Amino acid sequence: MNTFTETLKEILSSVLPITIIVLLLNFTLTPLETPLLMRFLIGALLIIAGLVIFLTGVDICITPLGNLIGSMLAKTNKIWIIGIAGIILGFFISVAEPGLLVLANQVDLVTSGQISGTAILMVVSLGLAVLLALGLARIVYGIPLYKMLTVLYLMIFILALFSSPEFLAIAFDASGATTGVLSVPFILALAAGVSSSKKDSKASEKDSFGLVAIASVGAIMSVLILSVFAKGNKFSSALSSTAAQSSTIAGAFTQLIPGTARESFLSFLPLLVIFIILQSISFKLDKRAYGKILKGFAYSFVGLIIFLVGVNGGFMDVGSAIGYGLANSGNKYYVIVIAFIIGLVTILAEPAVHVLTHEIEEVTSGYVKRSAVLTALSIGVGFAVALSVIRILKPELQLWHYLLPGYIIAIAMTYFVPKLFVGIAFDAGGVATGPMTATFILAFTQGVADATEGASVLIDGFGMISLVALTPIITLQILGLIFKAKSKKGGMEDGERLHG
Repeated sequence: MNTFTETLKEILSSVLPITIIVLLLNFTLTPLETPLLMRFLIGALLIIAGLVIFLTGVDICITPLGNLIGSMLAKTNKIWIIGIAGIILGFFISVAEPGLLVLANQVDLVTSGQISGTAILMVVSLGLAVLLALGLARIVYGIPLYKMLTVLYLMIFILALFSSPEFLAIAFDASGATTGVLSVPFILALAAGVSSSKKDSKASEKDSFGLVAIASVGAIMSVLILSVFAKGNKFSSALSSTAAQSSTIAGAFTQLIPGTARESFLSFLPLLVIFIILQSISFKLDKRAYGKILKGFAYSFVGLIIFLVGVNGGFMDVGSAIGYGLANSGNKYYVIVIAFIIGLVTILAEPAVHVLTHEIEEVTSGYVKRSAVLTALSIGVGFAVALSVIRILKPELQLWHYLLPGYIIAIAMTYFVPKLFVGIAFDAGGVATGPMTATFILAFTQGVADATEGASVLIDGFGMISLVALTPIITLQILGLIFKAKSKKGGMEDGERLHG
């Protein structure tokens, strides 16, 4: 019950700031129609309930499952088994990720099905799966993370040269969306399980970070490769309501339940089957532990249905409406300021960010205060969302104008930052892009793009998630350099004594 209460508090602190901002804007700058506002409020309640149930299930089943599988793979000591397991597990964990499901559905909606949401879901999941296997191999062979990231991002930049603008935005957004509330705990647990087999505790600690970063690269590369094959195709875009058409407010939600339940069931079924098979041949958990994990799967399944119905029943529609209304208000500064505030409060309220800041403070023995990390992250993400809106309002600005110098700086810093911080920083990119980023803020930027002359919802409406994912990489590496300088003053050799 304690865990449930804590999760409820975290989710409330995540959703309530957005709800308050919407209500304030409704009574000031962007009045909303009553039915739309009611659907938003109902959607917010469903999102709170859905995430609480879903995350409770994740704590009960997904994280323990990741640890069990990671330990099992470490004991095999066979790289081909680790590789195959990484591909299978990575694919199915990504397919069930709520953030990616929302992004895929939004791509399908904006392109009127010309870019299939199912295709995005499958391609991104496959890319993540392949790179997850590669990341596990890196842990086994002890390949330095910064060297692997340098090679991988160099490949991304080469692929980006041949990619169309719409696919570039979707690719980098997919990277953030696929490393969310389901996949991150599982991947971190998997990395911890495999790296724990190392005799060197210092190497084990470093290698337990970075797997999320490598896996997310697979999402980018797979969409860019898809873009090469789709070269020459012309895609039109249009933004419309995500809710089912119904004459009643309740009907907008109930009509979504059958399709959402089917989608959620198909997402979780493979993971459940994998667990049952491994239980019979390897885990051999007692009846109580086995039943507890099955109960966790049930919670996650029900929570995902409620969450997706809340998102698509009205929550994202209001995000689009507010973005559209502000962009049409005649004062572009309103849009930029509101975008900054939304980014600021969203990251402050993101549950996973608080976990990360506690972890950093512990690992650095209190040298880097969690309050400093949280402040830096929130300001950075606020600027990321504001910069996304500026890019939409100024069509001459393109996404690569931000991403290219940003990632060059991020990769260059990996050669100077304490290596533990490299893994933490790149993993943090996935942590920052939580449920509110993939839903409300994504819809908000698309609404701004829809109302801005010369902007395209498909090209300019996407790309925000990628900037939110980039900000923590740079911010936390800067903090790593600060820690390095402080630790040298304190007599720690090369700033590498990072044990909490």
